This record gives sequence, C-alpha cells and structure tokens, in this order.
Amino acid sequence: MLYEAYQTYADLTHPACALAGLAAATLASGARGTNCDAARAMRAACEVVALARLTHQRPPFGIEGVVVDGMPVQVSEEVTMRTPFCSLLHLRRHGISGQPRVLLVAPMSGHFATLLRGTAQTMLRDHDVYITDWHNPRDIPLLYGRFGFDQFVQHVAACLRELGPGTHVVAVCQPTVAVLAAAALMAEDDDPAQPASLTLMAGPIDARVNPTKVNALATSRPIEWFETTLIGTVPLRYPGALRRVYPGFVQLLAFMTMNLERHEQALRNLYALRARGEHAQADAIQFFYEEYFATMDLAADFYLETVDQVFQRFLLAQGELDVAGRRVQTGAIRRIPLLTIEGERDDICAIGQTMAAQDLCNSLPPYMRMHHVQTGVGHYGVFNGKRWEGQVYPLLRNHIYTCTGA
Repeated sequence: MLYEAYQTYADLTHPACALAGLAAATLASGARGTNCDAARAMRAACEVVALARLTHQRPPFGIEGVVVDGMPVQVSEEVTMRTPFCSLLHLRRHGISGQPRVLLVAPMSGHFATLLRGTAQTMLRDHDVYITDWHNPRDIPLLYGRFGFDQFVQHVAACLRELGPGTHVVAVCQPTVAVLAAAALMAEDDDPAQPASLTLMAGPIDARVNPTKVNALATSRPIEWFETTLIGTVPLRYPGALRRVYPGFVQLLAFMTMNLERHEQALRNLYALRARGEHAQADAIQFFYEEYFATMDLAADFYLETVDQVFQRFLLAQGELDVAGRRVQTGAIRRIPLLTIEGERDDICAIGQTMAAQDLCNSLPPYMRMHHVQTGVGHYGVFNGKRWEGQVYPLLRNHIYTCTGA
C-alpha cells in the first residue's frame, strides 16, 4: 500500500502544482527586471508551490559545451552500452582526444545520475568522461529479472570491459563498495580491463567507523523490518508494474528529515529572493530543488542487500563479502593506485569510512595509496561546489594524470 498511497497523493496534488508552475512561468516573463512587487511575490509563491511535486524522469544533463585548454568545445551525449538497468553514457567532447578516459560511477540512492552533473562538467575539462546512467526500476518490466548488489558489481565490471584497458574509475558515495569489489575481482583475474586508477569519494567502505544518523538507522532494525515496512510495489500503470522497489520518495523523505530546518529555510530564501527580484540567487536554489526532487526508485533486492551487507554486516570491511559466489579479496589489488577522499563535515559518510579502503588494499605499496580530507565541506561538497572545483578536483586530476603517465 505504500506506493499506492503516494501515487494517490501525487495524482491529487498534480493539477495544483502544474497550475502553479504555469502561473510562475507566465509571471516570470513580465516580472523579471521590473519593479512590480506584487507580481514578483505572486511568482515566488507559485514557484514554491510548484516545487512541492516530485518527478520520476531523469532530468537532462544539459552539458552542451566545455572549455578545454582555453577553447570552447561542443559536448554531446552518446550511449556506448545499454542494459535494461543502465546506460553507459559518453559525454563526448567533439574534436578532443588523447586525454585520460574516466568511468564515473554514479550512486543508485534515490536520485538520478544527473546528481553528478557538476562533477562531470568539471572533469570534462581534462578527461574523456563516461558515466553510469542508472534506469528507474519502475520503468523496467519484470521480464528483465532481478537487480541486486551482485548485478551492480557486474555492471561496473562490464562497463570497464566495454571501455577497455587504461580506464580510470571514480566512484561517488554508495557505489564505492561495489566498485572496490569489482576492482578486486578483476585484479584477482588479472583482467586487462581492471582500472588504471581508483578514486573512492565519500563512500561507506566501513560503516562501523564514526557512525552517522544514516548508519544508526540501518542498524536499529532487523533487515526484515526494512523489507516489510519500506518496500513497495510499482503500480500497474508503469512499465515496471509489480516490481518490488524501495520507493525514491521514501529515500528523499529520509534525507530531508535529517536536515529539515535547512530545507525549510532554503525554500523561505527562495521566496524572499524572488520577491525582492534577486533572481540569480533564487534561480540557483530553484535549480537545486528541481534536481533534488527528481527521484528514482531502487530495486528492492539491491536496496535490501546493500542495507544488509554494507550497513548491517559490514561484509567488505570484514573480508567476508561474496559476489556471485566468489569471495572478494581486496588484497588482490596490487597495481591499481588508490585515492580516497572524504569531507570534514560529512553527515552521511563520516570521516574514516572511506579511508578504510586504504587498509583493505594492503597489498598496494604506500606510494600507490593517498587519502585526502577536504575541510569545510559536507557530503555533497566533496563532489560539487567551489571547494570541489578549487581544491578536490585538482588533486583528483593530478592523481589520474600521474597514473596515466601524462
């Protein structure tokens, strides 16, 4: 009933939100740049109301160009490989070649891969970027089968084999565990497509370290509670009808509850800035929440296995993780340079959780392992924003280029 209740609410509120959005757009054409206080206030109110709805389709990346070596370069999106659950998306820069190839592994945690839009746009300055564009399970028919943690790991390995030797991997947040597992399995097999370097950013490699509210919630209940309480079924109207999922709106609600006062203040700021005619700052807030409220579901198998294996039993950290019947041996990683990055104020993946990969990869010599804590940032600041661009990215770029020999 969980999903059905949400869908009923969404259906009932959709007309009002859509009408508010239309009114805001109409007022914007006349209110911007004028001194009409009433029109600006009305537009501001309509925008806040319109933001109250969730969307379930991936927003566009919208990266049409990037500056490379001081020259503007056109960027287009090309699907290199497709499965029912994921598209390997190439953000192709026209006329540029010879720069390091990077697989950017996006989280599957309730938001689309466009959450890493800023990360990808920055990296495009110096890299040939591919990104895992995960599909919304509510759009995937049941005939395509299950998608669990093992399938996530296998998708990462398949993407690396598609791209070929010399590909660098950057994993952000939740997929760091699966990416490290994929790299270990490929290293054990001496797979020629194993990563040329590995960068793990703000991820729960060992969620026992400095547990956050997210970690406390995961261990507060048995896995059966998560299954019976949080898992819903996709309604019949969608292609993925009857697929069991952890609904994206539940994940979004959980994230917002953690920082409810901050989100409430941001929406108040949006109204005030728009009403005063300070449109540039208001646009930034509105753009963030349009992206933030674009939610995707998680396949129930993947969600439950992640909670169980990563956040409750800590299998990778304890050397007990199996993928498709094979034990993951992180010690098999002997020639994949490792960079781990954390945020000083991260309240989702606390300091030390990602750094745990340094000890797990104990076969790597010290000169092939590096760790960085970025001061002054929370979770999202590790891979988006001014400090990402000015302090984290140069370090990541140097790591990749050093491993490339460039």
